[in-house]
Amino acid sequence: MQLANPYFLLLLLLLIPYVLWYLLRSQDSEPRLQVSSTLAFRHAPTTWKLWLIHVPFLLRCLAYVMIVIVLCRPQTSNSWSDRTVEGIDIMLCMDISTSMLAEDLRPNRIEAAKKVASEFISGRPNDNIGLTIFSGESFTQCPMTTDHAVLLNLFNNVSCAMVQRGIMEDGTAIGMGLANAISRLKDSKAKSKVIILLTDGSNNAGDISPLTAAEIAKSFGIRVYTIGVGTNGQARYPMTVAGHVQYVNIPVEIDTKTLASIAGTTNGEFYRATDNSKLREVYQEIDKLEKTKMNVKEYSKRYEAFLPFALAACLLLLVELLLRETILKKLP
Repeated sequence: MQLANPYFLLLLLLLIPYVLWYLLRSQDSEPRLQVSSTLAFRHAPTTWKLWLIHVPFLLRCLAYVMIVIVLCRPQTSNSWSDRTVEGIDIMLCMDISTSMLAEDLRPNRIEAAKKVASEFISGRPNDNIGLTIFSGESFTQCPMTTDHAVLLNLFNNVSCAMVQRGIMEDGTAIGMGLANAISRLKDSKAKSKVIILLTDGSNNAGDISPLTAAEIAKSFGIRVYTIGVGTNGQARYPMTVAGHVQYVNIPVEIDTKTLASIAGTTNGEFYRATDNSKLREVYQEIDKLEKTKMNVKEYSKRYEAFLPFALAACLLLLVELLLRETILKKLP
């Protein structure tokens, strides 16, 4: 609710001298009777009319407030917007090879990547987002969709166990993963098409070279942001031996040169994420670079809303008049 004439609220300041006048007048206007002693009145009952003696004054004050509000012209409005959203088509391409179980990120690389990527998805409700996973081979876990609840549900099912159980071959086929993501984006009509490729290794499997896949992405106007995840040097890796988990240190071998070339070829960016906070910063940076474009036209229509306050003022004055002329009427 808005006030068309808010400056009329200054009239409420007139209540201050009116209250002071009422208090001073009430002390001198009451009839008095001089008696030698008040002991005879000490047990006199207090009637209910005594509690109502100041009610007319309060009603007049409230009525005055209502009148001032009417003068301010309170208004309500109906508003709507004509919103045009230009979403971005995004394919997440994630490495799920067994090396993603390394625990240089907490709790491990793949779980850290899933958590940050889920936050990224939740923050982009207007975009078509899909998911491709790869190890020694690649397939689409979820095609592009705006139903992010479904996407996140399928995302939660992604794990390195798919490789450990033999569902997928182990290895790192970066070119295959990238090509799979491109196949989902190549026919897109969106003005902005993006692939976010996350891996912790170097290409050692698949029939398509990563740089060849990058050239294909460039031909379709697809930008590729590449993320090399994993600490520098060596990483703590859980290895099962005779039914028991033992930890060994494995070298971190990320082909940063190839990842940087992929990003450079497609006008994207290459990032290194050596810990959880750095990985989150990478996704936040990508989120800033790839903002959804939105044009909004707002319309509004205002309606006068003073009638309830005017009726309240009339009712208060009527009640005050009835009380003053009936049960609270004073005789000279």
